[in-house]
Amino acid sequence: MKVGIIDADLIGRKKHRFPNLVSEKISAYWKEKGAEVELKLDYEDLDVYDHVYISKVFTDTPFPKNIVESDRIHMGGTGFYFDKAPNLPDEIEHHMPDYHLYDAWIDSEVEKARKNHDDNEEAEYQKLINNPEYDEKGKLIVYEKKDFDEVNCRSQFKEYTDYSIGFVTRGCFRKCPFCVNQKYDRVFRHSPIDEFYDPDRKKVCLLDDNVLGCPEWKSILTELINLKKPFKFKQGMDERLLTDEKCEMLFGANYDGDYTFAFDNISDYDLIHKKLQLIRKYTSATNIKFYVLVGFESTDAIDIENMWKRVALLMEYRCLPYIMRYQNKNDTPWKMSKYKGIYITMARWCNQPSFLKKMSFREYCLANQKRHKTEGTLCAAMRALTLFETEHPEIAKKYFDLKFK
Repeated sequence: MKVGIIDADLIGRKKHRFPNLVSEKISAYWKEKGAEVELKLDYEDLDVYDHVYISKVFTDTPFPKNIVESDRIHMGGTGFYFDKAPNLPDEIEHHMPDYHLYDAWIDSEVEKARKNHDDNEEAEYQKLINNPEYDEKGKLIVYEKKDFDEVNCRSQFKEYTDYSIGFVTRGCFRKCPFCVNQKYDRVFRHSPIDEFYDPDRKKVCLLDDNVLGCPEWKSILTELINLKKPFKFKQGMDERLLTDEKCEMLFGANYDGDYTFAFDNISDYDLIHKKLQLIRKYTSATNIKFYVLVGFESTDAIDIENMWKRVALLMEYRCLPYIMRYQNKNDTPWKMSKYKGIYITMARWCNQPSFLKKMSFREYCLANQKRHKTEGTLCAAMRALTLFETEHPEIAKKYFDLKFK
C-alpha cells in the first residue's frame, strides 16, 4: 500500500510554518498498518498512490481545479468545506500523530538555506577580490566568510520539531457568524492529553476553540501544569469567560509565548474593559495579544472607527492588538472597500509589535513615506492615511497619534 499525503497550505502559502495535524494523524494511522507513506510537495503523478489525502486549512490557499475527490483521492479541512468539514474516522482522529512526517522536508529546506548562504558568501567574497575596497584609513577591507547558522535556521521549524499538538476540547457555544466552528453548541472534552503528548518534545500546543468554556477547564489546566512543560493555546481564548480563579491558574502557569484572546465585537467593549482590568490584576506581562476582527459587519468608516476603539483600549492596557481582516470561502470584503489601504496599513503597523510599540500610526506612515522612492508622490500608507483623514478628520484626530505607553 502506497499513501501520498499533501498539506495544501504548505505548498500554496509562502513561509507557511505550522504542521497539519490531520496529515500527521493520517500518516501515523497508515504507517501503523504497514503502508509506505510519503509527504508530497506537489500535485504531480498522483496515480502512483493507492490513496492520496489532501488537507487544506485556509480557504484562500490556491489549489488545482483539475483535482477532484474520488475513491482514491480524499480531500478535507476547513479550506475545502469551511464550516461543513466532515469529521475524521475515530481511529484516525484519536491516533497519536506522526511527528516525523515533515522531517525530510525540513532537512531539505535547511540544505537550501545553507546553499543560498554559501552562494551569497562566495559572491560577496569574489566581489571584494575583484574590486578591492578600503576603509576610511586606506586599509584594505578583508572579507571574512560567516559560517551557516543551522541552529537559527532550524528554529523557524520549531512548531514541527518542538511541540506535541492536539485538541483537549472541541466545540463552542458562541455560534459567531464569522467562525468556521459551527458544528456544536457546547464545549466538551475531546481527548486525553496523553493521546497526542510526546514526552520527548519540549512543549505542548493546544488547538482548542474555546477551552475556557469547557466545564472541565480546571482539570485541563491542572493536567497541563502538571506536565511541567511550557504550553500554549494557539487559538484565541475567550476572555469574556475569565474569572479570578481562571486568571490565577492561567497567568501563574509555565505558559509559552503570547497569551492570545479575541476582541471581535465592539458590542463587547464594556465587558472586555472589565476583563482587561481583571487580567492586569494578575499579571503585568507584555505578551498579552488580542485578535481584532475587522471588515465583517461593514467595510466603511464605522468599521474603521470601531477597529480603532478596540485598538485604543488594548493599547491603554498594554495589550497587543492583532488585526484580523475577515474573509469567507467566497470573498474578501475589505479588498472592495474604498478604505482598503487603511486595513492594509493598520495590519502592517499593529501586527508588528516593534512598530506598534515605537511609533504612532501617523509616525509609521511618515516613516514609510521617507523610504518611498518616487519623489513627489505619496506612498501607499500615506495615501491611505490622507484619504481617511480628509474624509473623517474627527476620527483621525482622536486616534492617529496614539502611542503605546
